[in-house]
Amino acid sequence: MENGFESMESKQDGEIDCLKPMDAEQLRENAHKMVDFIADYYKNLETFPVLSQVEPGYLRKLLPDSAPNHPESLENVLVDVQSKIIPGVTHWQSPGYFAYFPSNSSTAGFLGEMLSAGFNIIGFSWVTSPAATELEVIVLDWLAKMLQLPEHLLSSGQGGGVIQGTASEAVLVALLAARDKVLKKVGKTSLPQLVAYASDQAHASMQKACQIAGVHPENCRLVKTDSSTNYALSPDVLREEISKDIAAGLIPFFLSSTVGTTSSTAVDPLSSLGKIAKDNELWFHIDAAYAGSACICPEYRHYLDGVEEADSFNMNAHKWFLTNFDCSPLWVKDRSALIQSLSTKPEYLKNKASEANMVLDFKDWQIPLGRRFRSLKLWMVLRLYGLENLQCYIRNHIKLAKHFEDLVAADSRFEIVVPCVFALVCFRLLPAHDDQDCGNKLNQDLLDSVNSTGKIFISHTVLSGKYILRFVVGAPLTEENHIIAAWKIFQDQATLLLKSN
Repeated sequence: MENGFESMESKQDGEIDCLKPMDAEQLRENAHKMVDFIADYYKNLETFPVLSQVEPGYLRKLLPDSAPNHPESLENVLVDVQSKIIPGVTHWQSPGYFAYFPSNSSTAGFLGEMLSAGFNIIGFSWVTSPAATELEVIVLDWLAKMLQLPEHLLSSGQGGGVIQGTASEAVLVALLAARDKVLKKVGKTSLPQLVAYASDQAHASMQKACQIAGVHPENCRLVKTDSSTNYALSPDVLREEISKDIAAGLIPFFLSSTVGTTSSTAVDPLSSLGKIAKDNELWFHIDAAYAGSACICPEYRHYLDGVEEADSFNMNAHKWFLTNFDCSPLWVKDRSALIQSLSTKPEYLKNKASEANMVLDFKDWQIPLGRRFRSLKLWMVLRLYGLENLQCYIRNHIKLAKHFEDLVAADSRFEIVVPCVFALVCFRLLPAHDDQDCGNKLNQDLLDSVNSTGKIFISHTVLSGKYILRFVVGAPLTEENHIIAAWKIFQDQATLLLKSN
């Protein structure tokens, strides 16, 4: 058993001993090797191209057509990981990763993930692992207090928190609860009349949630925004849309607002929107998937002013909070609304604690039945780093983003498109002539040339018809020298492009 896995030995007539897949000493030996491999990966992270440079279908050419009949050594598998898998990995934890939004890993998050994998419980109800449910309740109350969320979103009231897989799941379960709540009042046949609202800068998961929930595509209102509000949702425009829909005999029922939109980190005016939602009896959801993490810092907490009106509030701890993917806390004002919409009670899941309503069963707060012990990693992040270190981490990224913004602003060849609010800089290279199509092509070429260097990876968006470059600071290992080096790449590639145009 040199590799710790070859526990099947040939016997007479082709019989073999039964494999023992979980052995403490095998785990100890091989897990040490795996941790060493991962630690070396992080140590050498800057030697890899940030954006994978492989062509589609590359891996099919490198791997066999079928799985092996007999065990292979871990060493051989890791050789293949190094030579065949890593070239096809885009390195989200690289200090040169500036695309989309961050997906943070950390030592604490990794250790929590290991512990969760080791226990490997399926905690759909309290009885399946009481600690999994109870720790989740406690940890989300901790985080809610760090964010200064209102009391009614804590577990001590009628609401509480639950960890979803993603913000997409969070908006879906909120919308389903809102749908069923209003249909109970107006009748199920009124589904075609229901209207949901968000800004045109809201995440695409809002549209997907409407599709799944049976809301007519035309009744998913993505209210137009523009540069006059830095692409935040206008209360006046929203109010007008709602009035038109009511006059047309439709039934407004759901409003999703955003704190930190994907394209530009716009912040919708929560207080004003919350009042509109209350006046019109809409379920008010707040999606703070990205920027919610920053609101643990007192100087950014004001972006959540108005959260007291929310029926549901979501942030992604796996984005900018050092908690390995996936971990998306959702808090609700009235947990019974979720439970009534999502609960199932088959005979084989019944137990005394649940039947007596003594416990929470989180299976009734989400789409799937099964759920991982996600709270372990968030618990370890909070305990091993503490609030002050987490605040420092967030502030440092914002400081680095401001530094990059200053570098861009100092070069007359570029323009800042919207002010940097958190740690996203939206900018573009100015074309020689004021031609939008030319400018869009120029910036798309700049993105491609920058990413093809392998040294950094950025993504883009479109605002008011303009192709915009997005530069997000948020990788755990990013420091000032990486910001300076990234800007040098932009300058050099811009010079080459402007010369060739």
